[in-house]
Amino acid sequence: MEHWLGITITVLLILLDLAIRAFSIIYVPIDRKPQTATGWLLAIFLIPYIGFIVFLIIGSTKLPKARREKQSEINDYILDQTEGMDRVKTDETWPKWLNSVVQLNRGLGAMPLVGGNTAELYPDSVESIAAMTRAVDEAERFVHVEFYIATIDPTTKPFFDALERAVERGVSVKFLMDHIASRGYPGYKATKARLDDMGAEWHLMLPILPLQGKFQRPDLRNHRKILVVDGRVGFTGSQNLIDDSYDVKAHVEKGLRYKDLMARFEGPIVAGINALFITDWYSETDELLREREPVQRAEPHPEMLDAQVVPSGPGFDGENNLRLFNALLYAAQDRVSITSPYFVPDESMLYAITTTAQRGVAVELFVGEIGDHTMTWHAQRSYYEALLRAGVRIFLYKQPTILHAKHFTIDDSVSVIGSSNMDMRSFSLNLEITVMVRGRKFVDQLRQVQDDYRAESFEITLDEWVQRPTRSQVLDNVARLTAALQ
Repeated sequence: MEHWLGITITVLLILLDLAIRAFSIIYVPIDRKPQTATGWLLAIFLIPYIGFIVFLIIGSTKLPKARREKQSEINDYILDQTEGMDRVKTDETWPKWLNSVVQLNRGLGAMPLVGGNTAELYPDSVESIAAMTRAVDEAERFVHVEFYIATIDPTTKPFFDALERAVERGVSVKFLMDHIASRGYPGYKATKARLDDMGAEWHLMLPILPLQGKFQRPDLRNHRKILVVDGRVGFTGSQNLIDDSYDVKAHVEKGLRYKDLMARFEGPIVAGINALFITDWYSETDELLREREPVQRAEPHPEMLDAQVVPSGPGFDGENNLRLFNALLYAAQDRVSITSPYFVPDESMLYAITTTAQRGVAVELFVGEIGDHTMTWHAQRSYYEALLRAGVRIFLYKQPTILHAKHFTIDDSVSVIGSSNMDMRSFSLNLEITVMVRGRKFVDQLRQVQDDYRAESFEITLDEWVQRPTRSQVLDNVARLTAALQ
């Protein structure tokens, strides 16, 4: 009897294994990039039961239907609120190809290109927090705060103190932080308690709280970094609201610090940045902040910037940031300078970058010598050889600093800055904010920042890279197989 029971169980397991594989071959490739589908199929075929269960849990890159419907509703609202704003004055410095990119962004993310803006860069984390603190202290009506990681520590305490003073003045303070990202760092509970004590209205973004009926794919995260004060001043960029050591003891002992870049905007573009906060607040609270803030306009000036907010994430049908990045790469005529801490391009972006370099455009990439995510770091290294062979120059920012800034420039006229990395996670899984800026002055400012990076970096050559240890090459290539799933 036991013999036949064993045979029966074995046959059933074999049939189940075959069923899983057959189902996966049919279902997994549906509406997925070949690269992503291949990664999942590899995981399922190598570890059929575990791989299949993991696929069922996190295989969908879509947010829950209710959240997607909210995104569609808010897109319509933004279109209505920004009607007529997308009018800028073109001149001889306006690239011929830019109109089509602006239209692409407008169609994908509902945000207009607006003129009359100014911008200031903060490449130092302490200085950027001080600048944000000063902005909050000047608030008269509202402060909107949204960060992927937010925690109170000695570095960020002045900012939280400024929020409390704002509340005491009668200013409306609304605060959003990503649940999974923030709870992984010291001070998470203290941060929530501090916000409660000061009387700020705060919520977790994309919370994983199944007992409260709040659950979605756990690795779909809100990666945006936003501060808006009175609809007048807006900050965004790569920096989280935390000390640049990320309050990790091992980082402090090793002297490891994150190198970020934040931008402070004034002008009509602030309304676009605030619209993303409104979107995320509505998604988490069902409260739509419908008050239309007066658009900040300025007298025309040659140094004023045109700017356009490009939102992206699983709430949108297309990979808005990827489409924008590729469009800009193919439009470049003279020079492209890219800074991205996590550089794991999909096939389309790899072709865009290498093609751009091969047609004679000077392309340079700034990444870190070290990374904080082992698999991602090894995966990105697997792309260096193809880039170097195409003529891309690669600069590695020296350890122990982790280069965490995210920006790039196209020729002498267009720049991009925001929270989005150039990796498949930022393209498909994270909610991101990107700001496209037209203006030579801003390009020059970003290039100066990149020149400072270059002074702290060393360039790798193709001959050196292909001779790296075999063990490193194997790790890099194995990690690349999972790049689409990271």
